[in-house]
Amino acid sequence: MNDYEFMARSIVLAAKPVFSPHPNPRVGCVVVKDSVIVGEGYHEFAGGPHAEVNALTQAGDRAKQSTVYVTLEPCSHYGRTPPCADALIKAQVSEVVVAMKDPNPQVAGQGIEKLKKAGIKVKFGVLEDQAKDLNKGFIKRMLFGMPWVRSKIAMSLDGRTSMSSGESKWITGPQARRDVQLLRANTHAILTGSGTVLADNPSLTVRDLEAAENSFRQPVRVIVDSLGKVKETAKVFHEDGQTILAVLASSQAMLSHAELNVECIKLPEESGKVSLKALLKELANKQINDVLVEAGPGLNGALLSQGLIDEVIVYMSTDVMGDDANGMFHLPNLKLMKDKVSFSCMDVRKVGNDIRMQLLPVY
Repeated sequence: MNDYEFMARSIVLAAKPVFSPHPNPRVGCVVVKDSVIVGEGYHEFAGGPHAEVNALTQAGDRAKQSTVYVTLEPCSHYGRTPPCADALIKAQVSEVVVAMKDPNPQVAGQGIEKLKKAGIKVKFGVLEDQAKDLNKGFIKRMLFGMPWVRSKIAMSLDGRTSMSSGESKWITGPQARRDVQLLRANTHAILTGSGTVLADNPSLTVRDLEAAENSFRQPVRVIVDSLGKVKETAKVFHEDGQTILAVLASSQAMLSHAELNVECIKLPEESGKVSLKALLKELANKQINDVLVEAGPGLNGALLSQGLIDEVIVYMSTDVMGDDANGMFHLPNLKLMKDKVSFSCMDVRKVGNDIRMQLLPVY
């Protein structure tokens, strides 16, 4: 096996946990001695041992004079756990192959320099793009102070997301709905609007998946409710985990939710509604790496028109819902072909009887 094959195994390990270790990045690591993997590990949950520590523990004494492959630069600072760079030095490894540098300013090359100063050979950039794909949200938050925004939309064959009455259950089949649960489990926060809460009364929780780790936490639920329409009886306020209610700075809506496990944040106004950019910045300040949007055409359209959506996951059924049903994005300002929003199609696959598409907006 060569560097690329060992690093590929590390990437597979990093992606292994069903539930993301947010706010920490996904990391995988393998320890190789005489061209044989003698230890491997991944970061299972925030506050738990990092990938390097798990791999070194499995390798034991065989880690001495070994080559270590890790998807992200070993940390050099004390957080909830000691620095991984120190653990590698203590294990007396001979070489460390790193896929990508850590964008965290607390690390940002310092882990690599610490290893080099200890006499450990360091190679950088093996399968770097694949490693970056593992942690889009973490990277974006560290570099730009914003979370990665992924919108999930279920639509019919004719591009409709709900009937004119608001009815939308169910557009897609059970396999697609289970895939959505995996999306939720891998995200830090779910964002929706007051219209969706009023129409569907959703729980916005991960369901029908067995929690592999005791540390699993439900995603943070975020509701944009500029005018204070959502009542305290809504399901979303009575589920396990945290709910954030985003309201206008002038709103008094937060007072009625004081007794619930809800954090109300006041945000500036933009065209009479909550500033979505300010909301996303606030979520990043709360160490939220990625946001899954599960909303109607209004909120999705506003996010897209402001260039705030990074990725769209579309589940398309083979049904037709008709002319009066609602579309995917409310974009009233698009009048000419030159104004259209294009997407790059990154992946298409069949999920049950539905089609799943991964799309990146081209702004």
